[in-house]
Order: sequence, then structure tokens, then C-alpha cells
Amino acid sequence: MNTRNRITAKAGRPDGRPSRRPDAKTLRGSGRGRGRGRAGAPGLAALLTVLAVCAGDAVATTFPFGHHRRSVNDLGNQFLPFHARLWDLLHGRADGGLLLNWQSGWGTSFLPDLATYLTSPFAPLVALFPRAGLAYALYAITLLKAATAAAAMAFLLPRLRPPAGERTPWWAPGLLGAAYGLCGWAILEAVYNPMWMDGLISFPLLCLVGVWVREGRRPLLGPLVVAVCWTANFYTAYMATLGAALVLIVTAPRWRVVLRGALTVLLGVGLAAPVLVPVFLGTRYAYPGVVRDFVPAGGADLAARLMPATYGFSTPALFVCTAVPVLAASQLFRRAWRWPAVVAGVALSFQFGPTHLVWHVFATPNGSPYRQTFVLAGVLVIAAWAAVADGPPDRRALLGGVAVVGLPALAALGSAEATPWGWALFAAGLAVVLVRHRRLALPLLAAVLVAQAAATTAWGDKERLRRLDDYPPWSAVDTRRAEALDRADGWPAYRVDSGRPQTTGNEPMMLGGQGGSYYSSLTPDVLTRTMAALGAGWTSRGRNLQSLDNPVTDALFAVGARLRDGEPVRTGPAAPLVTVRPPGPPPVYGPSPFRNQELLLGARVYEPPAAGACRVGTEVFLWAPNHTGTAALGDRTVRMRGRLPKWRAALVSLGVQQVPGLKPRIPAGGEVACLDRARLDTAVAALRASAPTALHVTDTGFRATLRPGTTGTLVLSAPAIPGWRCDGRGAGSYGGLVAVPVTAGRTEVSCAFRPPGLRLGLAGAGVSLLVLAGWVLGGRRRRRTPQEDVAQVTSEAVTRAPAVSS
Repeated sequence: MNTRNRITAKAGRPDGRPSRRPDAKTLRGSGRGRGRGRAGAPGLAALLTVLAVCAGDAVATTFPFGHHRRSVNDLGNQFLPFHARLWDLLHGRADGGLLLNWQSGWGTSFLPDLATYLTSPFAPLVALFPRAGLAYALYAITLLKAATAAAAMAFLLPRLRPPAGERTPWWAPGLLGAAYGLCGWAILEAVYNPMWMDGLISFPLLCLVGVWVREGRRPLLGPLVVAVCWTANFYTAYMATLGAALVLIVTAPRWRVVLRGALTVLLGVGLAAPVLVPVFLGTRYAYPGVVRDFVPAGGADLAARLMPATYGFSTPALFVCTAVPVLAASQLFRRAWRWPAVVAGVALSFQFGPTHLVWHVFATPNGSPYRQTFVLAGVLVIAAWAAVADGPPDRRALLGGVAVVGLPALAALGSAEATPWGWALFAAGLAVVLVRHRRLALPLLAAVLVAQAAATTAWGDKERLRRLDDYPPWSAVDTRRAEALDRADGWPAYRVDSGRPQTTGNEPMMLGGQGGSYYSSLTPDVLTRTMAALGAGWTSRGRNLQSLDNPVTDALFAVGARLRDGEPVRTGPAAPLVTVRPPGPPPVYGPSPFRNQELLLGARVYEPPAAGACRVGTEVFLWAPNHTGTAALGDRTVRMRGRLPKWRAALVSLGVQQVPGLKPRIPAGGEVACLDRARLDTAVAALRASAPTALHVTDTGFRATLRPGTTGTLVLSAPAIPGWRCDGRGAGSYGGLVAVPVTAGRTEVSCAFRPPGLRLGLAGAGVSLLVLAGWVLGGRRRRRTPQEDVAQVTSEAVTRAPAVSS
């Protein structure tokens, strides 16, 4: 090989082997060398995605295009409140910081919640909206995520498999990208779980990382993209990683490439460890959810979900624009089996128990068991692109694809989920695929794509309202309640609780204050069990704790005021946030919440009713956790909701006993106790008398100055979640609250909270960063640029050339 050929060969790839990249002619023909092909397809995908979603919501007259509520299920109950707290953090208005949340659940770990719900790169955009307009912010962010996912897929497809010249229209990746962004999973399931939309973006991005791995390029950017995806939402990123790994194996079945891809993922996950490890441990310490067994969906329902305008909570949202599965199936009639086999394998894995567990991190979820469906949609779109990358399929192949998709769909006749609109749009989708005229194809395919997706969006809006709980948008009443809480705020001298009834399970984050209600997938086990022992109510099987309106617990948790009928009401004397209990063993709770409250308080304040009636002047309380219905004392009637284990009715006040001998009307098995307010005031006064003389509360803990000669146990009225350390040692527990033993001569106690796993995660990120730096630098030393090769060859030629005399 002469010098010129040797230099050309070395310039092809870093390792000197011939380049597998498409040549200039292919790039020009594919549109990658033209501005329209490069930017037009992703732009078209994003535009069609936003147009279809907005059109569907407008047809359904759903917020923000009409009066129907959009905040259903966890969107209104969890995600809006968590974004409200993020808004407060970004504007410097939150109680607590990134590690500790003083606003909810009497003080809980916040980093795991942040990593679960709020670490998307799009989440900080809420700060640009007014706080009262967070529903608009979340809608805009959801649209932006869907558009980004569609654009990312349109960007990926030509790089995953370059098109063959002018036979492939520039807009084909754009339509396929829009079909991915508008898949049934996105517009029916993820649209009200906005953090899942990050998984929709992650799949094409991780497939793009696979392209870089295959070509031996961008060793630094690849792990960084993986880290961003896993940080944005680790749950769906895990599923997207499985799908991207499958795509890499299919497109580059070489063990060196697969190993390089695995290392890229491991380094990226390691970089995300500071948020991933605390989430893992937070899940470990969370109150256990319900354990479900996976039951695969029936064949008729599966066939129905391929169509537009269907909805089912326990069946996979398989709909992708009808043209996509037809194009994917057309490969069977061009003797191309690889991608159809991959699609079939992924689809079958959804229905098989062991592979179902693999998709869901080895635990069947409490909600929809088909949360990985977006990966199937992505693989279908890639298979459709493989069918058109070499030019549109001929009519025979298209007719075969129509038959493969259309005939099994007849099974949907046996499903109640199929709709007349769905059948009509499905048939239109089958017909428009057969259009061969290029000038007609783009408008017709785009029109059917938008129509199918808009109809599916509108149908989903309607069905979610019919089948799921919904929550009202922010109103003037909420503004007045938030202002009232702000006026009454006395933190940290005392807490303010937003009271009952609650609009959402996370009302303290929405309205303000430092209340006890809290709802998260990571609700601590110690918090739920402690509050249940004290008489609190719950929904969602213990992960959605409700505020407990009770004078004893208000005193125990330093609640100085709470909202009643929209106005702050002083609750009576409350113990300070930090108290000191006399030496002795911690309380051990039993079955009665009345006795448990007394044990934690350290005094008797309840008395049993005499002959079924309380003493005049005492307050009558009822404990009937499994009761749904009413209870009454005279003219006062209260409603209760309990059906264990899903719902637990809270300890409730029936009012002050004013008529001698008047018995309450209570359910069978209910327990009644009579609260003596004078005894409670005496007990609170004793706690205040022995409390620290000074208390400084920070975003991550507190510092208390003790009275001279103090001994016993210092107790913080916050749940004893793992992560509390006091003066260098792990904190203890006193009846489920943070506790520190105090010996004579001690003058100060300092406690701080650090989420378990944070240090380990930071260490893992540091190791990953060092390995990544070594990998990148080592690779650069092994590679030599073409310019360096030319310089070296030229230098050698000059050195070896004979001297020429002048």
C-alpha cells in the first residue's frame, strides 16, 4: 500500500479499519446533507405531535381548552403538589431544602421524592409560570416532552439506518417520529404521569448512544446521555435501556460492541448514582404497597388496543398510527424477517410472567402492568423505518402488511374496548397506506396520523374522568386558604396545618404550612405505622396519609394553628418542636390510639365513657377505622370512610358533650373516649417547662440549647426516618419520633439529616467519573488523527530524501 492509500485507510476509522459510515452520495441522497432533511423531519414530528394532542384535548373540552378536569389520579394528587414544592424551592419559599422536607408528613426525606418526580431537565421550567398557574405549566411541559420524544425519534432513524438515496422522502422520519410521540402509551398513560414522558424521550436517545457505540464515537457524550436519562426518570429509563440494548444487539451483533455498550450504560448509571441510590434505599424504607400477581390481558382486548380511540387501565396501550405496524409487517413479504421477529418477541414478552417481571424491575406494579409499552412502540417505528429506508415497499408487500395487521384485528370484535370511531379510523389508516402517489402521501398520512391520535387523546380524556378520581384546578378559594396559612405561619416556633377536608393528598405542598398529610410512592414505613397507631386515616393502602385533626396529636406535633372553614384557628397550647422526656424506656404502642397518644404524651388525658356517655365538658372522640358511613352526637353528624386496607378512617371528634347522658350513635365495634382539655393543657405545660431554651432549625436539621441539668431523651416531633444523625451518631426512636439520649452536663444537641445512600451515590459517581476520564483519555492516546498521520509521513519522507544541492 502506498503512502496516500495508507493515510486514507487510517482516516476511515480510529482503529485504521474501513469506515462503515455512509459515503457522501448516500448522505446527499438521504437528506442528511441538506437542511430540510436534517431539521425538517424532527420539526415536522414535533409539530404534528403538539397539533394532535391539543386538537384531542380541544375536542374533549379538557383543560386548558374547556371545562373538563385534566388532573386525574396521581397527576392532581402527587405530581402537581410536588411541582409546587419545586416552584417554592426555586423561588426560595420552601420550608426545608433538597434533602429534607419540613412541609409534609411532619418532616420527611425529600431527595428520593425529588429523584422520583422532579429531576427531569424540563421540571425547572415550572419556575417560569405563576404559582397559581402550575397546571398550565405541567400541561406545557408534557407537550414539550412529547414533542421532544417525537423529534428525537425522527433524528435517530436516519442515523440508525441511513436511507438509500432519493427514493426515501425526507418527511418519512418525521411522520414516523410523530407516530412514536403520539403512541397510545404516551397520550393515554404517560400524559397524566408526566415523569414517564422522560422515558419516551430516553428510548431514542439511548438508541442514538447505541449508534455511537457501534461506530466507536463520542465515548464521553454517550455515558453523559445515559446519566441524564436515568436521572430524569430511572424507572422508565430502565425500560428504555432494555429496549435500546435489544436494538444495539440486532443492529450490531458483535460482542465487542455489546461490551462497549454495557460499559457505557454502567458508567452513565454510575454518574446518576447520587440520586439513584437514595431512591433505592427510600423504596426499601417505604411503607409496603400491595403485592399483585400478574394477569396477562386477553387476546380480544389486545387486538382492540391496536386501534385508535380505545382505553383500558389493565391492558397495554398498543396503538401506534396504523401505518406503522403495516409497514413493519410488510417486511415479511420482502424476505426481511429480523425486525418483525424483534417486534413479535417484545410483544410476547409483555404477556409472559417472568419477562413481565424483568420489564418492571422484578415487581408487578400496583397500577397498570404494561408500563413498558412505549418500548414496543419504539421498536415498531424502527421496524417501519427499516421498511421504507430502502424506498417505499411495493404494492404486494403493502397488501401483505395490511392483511397481517387487519385480519388479527377482527378479534377485537369480541372486546368491549373497541369503539365505532376506532374501527373507522383504523380502516382509514389501512387504506391510506396503499396510496403510492408521493404528493398525496404526505398530506394523507399526516392527516390520518393526527386524526387517529387526536381521537385517541379525546377518548382517553373522557374515559379517565369516568374511571379515575379527579381533582379541581387551583381556584380563588385555594388562593385565600394559602394566604390564610401564610398569615398564621409561625415556623419553627409552631406548625400550621392545612386541615381537613383535603383537596389533595399533598395539600401542605400546594397550600403551605407544615402539616402531617403526605402522599408518595416513598412514604416512610415508620411514618405510616406511627400515625396509624395515633389514629390517623389513610388512602392508597397507607401511602397517602391524611391530616389528623386531634388536639392531642396537634400538641404532640407542635401544631399551633390549623385551617377550619378556610380560616386559621388556634388549636390551643402546643408543645414545642423539640421536647425532653424523663428518663425511661420509649413507649410501646398497642391497639388503642387513645392509649398510644397518652403514652407518647406522657400523661393521662382521656377517660372512658360512663354508661355509654361522656362527662359533660369533655370532647367525644370515635375510633372506627373500618367504618364507612356516619356517626353522630346529638345534632352533630360526621362522615367517615374506611375499608381496610385501602382506606382507613381517621380518629374523629363528635363534639363536646353538653347534655348529660347523651350517647353517641356509632358503628358496631367503634371505640369511644372522652378528652379532658384541662389535663391536656397541664401535660403540654410540663413539656414546655422542660424544653430546650433555644432552638435553631435549618434546611437539614436543628440545634437545641438545653436547660442546665437536663437528662432524659430529647425528642423531635418528626418521624424517625433513617438518615438522622445527632452529634455524629445515628439518632434513635421514641414512639416513632427522632430521639437523642441526654446525660447530665450536656448543654447542646445538634442533629442533621442526610438521606441514606447519598454518600455511597456520590462515591459511585466519583468512581464512574474517574473510569470515564481514563477511558476517554486512553482512547485518545490510542487514536491518531489523519492530520498527525500526514505530518508523520511527510516528516519521514523529508528525512529520508537525498539532499539536493543548489
